[in-house]
Amino acid sequence: MATLKRALGRWDLTAIGVNQVIGGSIFLLPSQVAIIFGAWSAIAVAAMGLVSLSVALCFAELASRFDGTGGPYLYTRTAFGNFFGFEVGWMQWFNRAASQASIMAGTTLAFGYYWPAATAGWPRAAIIIVLAAALAWVNVRGVRQGAILIDTLTIAKLLPLVLFIVVGLTSVDASRLIAGPLPAPRDALAGALLLIFLYGGYEVVPVPGGESLDPRRDVPFALVATIFTVTAVMTLTQVVAQSVISDLGAHTTPVADAAAVLVGASGALLVGAGSILSMTGNNAGQVLTGARMIFALAEQGELPVWFGRIHPRYHTPANAVLFTSVVATALALSGSFARLALVAALAKLIMYAGCAAATFELRRRSHGAPPARFVIPGGPIVPAIALAVSIGIGFGATRDQLLGGFVALAVGGLLYVVAPTQQRQLRITN
Repeated sequence: MATLKRALGRWDLTAIGVNQVIGGSIFLLPSQVAIIFGAWSAIAVAAMGLVSLSVALCFAELASRFDGTGGPYLYTRTAFGNFFGFEVGWMQWFNRAASQASIMAGTTLAFGYYWPAATAGWPRAAIIIVLAAALAWVNVRGVRQGAILIDTLTIAKLLPLVLFIVVGLTSVDASRLIAGPLPAPRDALAGALLLIFLYGGYEVVPVPGGESLDPRRDVPFALVATIFTVTAVMTLTQVVAQSVISDLGAHTTPVADAAAVLVGASGALLVGAGSILSMTGNNAGQVLTGARMIFALAEQGELPVWFGRIHPRYHTPANAVLFTSVVATALALSGSFARLALVAALAKLIMYAGCAAATFELRRRSHGAPPARFVIPGGPIVPAIALAVSIGIGFGATRDQLLGGFVALAVGGLLYVVAPTQQRQLRITN
């Protein structure tokens, strides 16, 4: 009988988390953040890091109770039952597939900095298809191979960003960081939703728990380490970009353009190459974690057996990898980066609110889960903040975004209803 292989340590999990947060968005979204928050953009990015930490701490406490695959799905299913858990798991998988699609779309924009034809027509389609196929192949071959690729690309993507920050900090103009009008409350909520996408990704750290060496200890560590790392990198990147470029909101490749101002064409080339590596690494992580999410749904009997089959030689959820890759490719070919990013951001809020509520519920009653090895200091304060912020940011969603989220939930509910009853009563063992 084929089973998943435990092969991931705490630094592998941290690399997965950092890799998922620092993807294409850090190279492409600083200008969109600047359009909304203006001179206050860097402060807004740092503030969202603190908000994200409150949610990540909820994830950490929950993760210290479980050692299986699924992350937020597993936590909310245990706390609130099968249907609620399924909807959270479904939205998490949808978020992974939509995020992968949006980053693949963003990759073509990064290529377009050097090859303008890459942003449209058959060159764009070819880049997306080849990238998706290559990453699916690596992830089918083994979780260790996928983790090594992610570890390598995480280091490769951080190096140009660190150089950009170190060089750029010598050119910081403090007057551009706070001198400006505050955004209107409605605009601020819309900007917060965009920042949720910018910071999104750390929630995947618990997903491959069934392939982690010591998930109840290593996953909480990796979650906190991820948030501290990415908050520092993204805030400083925003500081440098808006200090160097006065009209940041007008630039579609803001970090590359800022690097060109700082050190010339060689700097833009380095950052541009780093952005492509960054997005590729992010996509590799999307395939790894997205596939495990839909595998977890099948493992618990919520989806057909086909999604939960494990490759007899490589011990990977091969069918789930292939399905997720095909869906993400189709979305990337048909949608735009910004639209998919915001839909994915709304899906994240459902997961975040669900896990904050699950933290309260499993403290109140364990529902058969083991005791937590890590408990957030301060009693109910941090989970309450995480829950309130997750719900509050949702008020910044547009009508179309809310409609898209409702449709995604409805599709998930339909899948749950039509799944054979006996599949929910038996754990898949093959």
